[in-house]
Amino acid sequence: MSTTTPSTITARLVSLDEDLGPDKQSVLRALAARFVAEGRATDADALYDAAWAREQQDATGLPGGIAIPHAKSAVVTQASLAFARLAPGVDFGAEDEPSDIVFMIAAPDTAAQEHLAVLSSLARNLMDEDFLAALRGAGDAEEVVGIVRSAIGETDAAEPAPAGATSAPAAAPAASSAPVGGDALLVDGRPARIVAVTACATGIAHTYMAADALAAAAKKAGVDFHVEPQGSSGYAAIDPDIIAAADAVVFAVDVDVREPQRFAGKPVIRRAVKAGIEHPAELLGLATAAAADPSAERVSGSAAASDRGPAQAESFGARIQRILLTGVSYMIPFVAGGGLLLALGFLLGGYRIDAVANQIAVENALWNLPEGGLLQYLGAVSFSIGGISMGFLVPALAGYIAFAIADRPGIAPGFVAGSVALLTSAGFIGGIVGGLLAGLAAWWLGSLTVPRWLRGLMPVVIIPLLGSLFASGLLVLFLGAPIAALMGSLTDGLNGLAASGLLPLVGIILGLMMCFDLGGPINKVAYSFAVAGLGAASEGNPVPYYIMAAVMAAGMVPPLMMAFASTVLDRDGFSAPERENGKAAWLLGLSFISEGAIPFAAADPLRVIPASMLGGAVTGFLSMLFLVGSKAPHGGAFVFFAIDPLWGFAVALIAGVLVGGFAVVALKRFARRRVAEPEREREAVAA
Repeated sequence: MSTTTPSTITARLVSLDEDLGPDKQSVLRALAARFVAEGRATDADALYDAAWAREQQDATGLPGGIAIPHAKSAVVTQASLAFARLAPGVDFGAEDEPSDIVFMIAAPDTAAQEHLAVLSSLARNLMDEDFLAALRGAGDAEEVVGIVRSAIGETDAAEPAPAGATSAPAAAPAASSAPVGGDALLVDGRPARIVAVTACATGIAHTYMAADALAAAAKKAGVDFHVEPQGSSGYAAIDPDIIAAADAVVFAVDVDVREPQRFAGKPVIRRAVKAGIEHPAELLGLATAAAADPSAERVSGSAAASDRGPAQAESFGARIQRILLTGVSYMIPFVAGGGLLLALGFLLGGYRIDAVANQIAVENALWNLPEGGLLQYLGAVSFSIGGISMGFLVPALAGYIAFAIADRPGIAPGFVAGSVALLTSAGFIGGIVGGLLAGLAAWWLGSLTVPRWLRGLMPVVIIPLLGSLFASGLLVLFLGAPIAALMGSLTDGLNGLAASGLLPLVGIILGLMMCFDLGGPINKVAYSFAVAGLGAASEGNPVPYYIMAAVMAAGMVPPLMMAFASTVLDRDGFSAPERENGKAAWLLGLSFISEGAIPFAAADPLRVIPASMLGGAVTGFLSMLFLVGSKAPHGGAFVFFAIDPLWGFAVALIAGVLVGGFAVVALKRFARRRVAEPEREREAVAA
């Protein structure tokens, strides 16, 4: 067989009628190993982890005995397909029967669009009964390769296509308005006009299968239909005139719809992408009914959270977690950049640079250096910029919490509410509350049906104005003072313990607080308590120095222990993305950025957080026991010159990292969730 293009599938990636194991985990591991053996991937375990993570989001089994597991991973070196014809079939979560035809798709995480388009064309062929029949009747691996390569357009023009193979078009076609059997779906006596968006988590397989299934069902029902598959290889937006004329919209998606405001005001049916594959006629019928129902749900006027994935697939707890983690994820760059700049400022300008940094930076320049010289000036500049960056933490947290709820219209009210939280001394707790209030206000305002002439003003004028007034007004008038009082009471309690002389106990408490929420409000209460005390510290009153050292050392434990656990202690116990996060966590931990452990805690909070708290408590206790003092409020290992005794700090930190690292590995190995069914697995992930 002559070829002119690299082969996406080879005979060594084909398994015919072999026993690959009793369950889908075994099948995925076997196929992942084939990718590595063929040189298409470098790490079978990492590829399995990526495929299994996708499987936990939603089972990849489809009606008709098909399964199409897929993954994008950095360990994949070439976009490829592996095929297995199983006898007997294996349960991949399909509603009707076990799967005997399994295609595993592996793509690099930076796959080129043309590669993703090839893989997508395979997904579309899986909707073709002749293609499936040819695969089930193939006599050997080479015949399978020929069928598949012809279907995805890799066969030379001179080479005849095997029977049953059809090359799918690049985009799902619009459906004909002439019904092919069955009853036509009508609106006001004419064929219904329906537009749809399909999108899955990886944008490779289910996106295009759902698009084709909906198009086929629409053709059968005589619907004037247009679909927009939003895949990893990009998408061609539906013409605005077609959207304007549509009676209803179908969102068959597992991820955010891109630019959903294009569909504003249209009746909408929202389902998971698999519903578009398994029940396309039902979705079209529901959309037609919604077009005639004045009370039907409609797409909001802004790109709000209500225009995202199917609401029924996300529990309330999972949604709150997603909202808060969105805020934290956008906040982390301010923390990372600002924290490192502060540390650099201390290193260059000395541990007292915080008292004079702004004055030196503003009043001097490279051609007008202060008395301290070039290093002090550069340290002051670095510290000033870092302080400004850190000052955005609460506003950014609140702003992007609101963004997670109401998309872009929520950002301005959220940032304002976060700034007001700082004004009222409500701190991080106030920022979280303000962000939630701002997001809800912006979402509600965006969901209102307003005249067409007012729609353009809503996201840029009306929502920022009224959303800011509502959220920030509530903080100033009612909520700010109680939240500030709560923060103050926590600080007063710590002051009382420190004054009583129970320093090791204070160290344990501070260690627990620093590691409880990894940069969240409890962590910031402990840190603020330590920083506030530095102003009263002196040679005759060294206790604030001890407190600062314990807080900083304990705050370094979570990222360092996760880096140690994932890259040194038990690499096989962590997924490939976690191992990559572990590499970055080394630097974040040494820089005293507790948020470096958030990716691990978000994925497995019931194991990571208790282990972090245990390690932090050990570090806090030993730091106080050794009477370690720190004259610098930030910087971690980079302000070693301001820590005394340095050996005591190092011993306390290493002990906490070791205890926390071994604890999290033990919890992951021996405190496993018992999950028997795919549905329970997905519920556990969502929780």
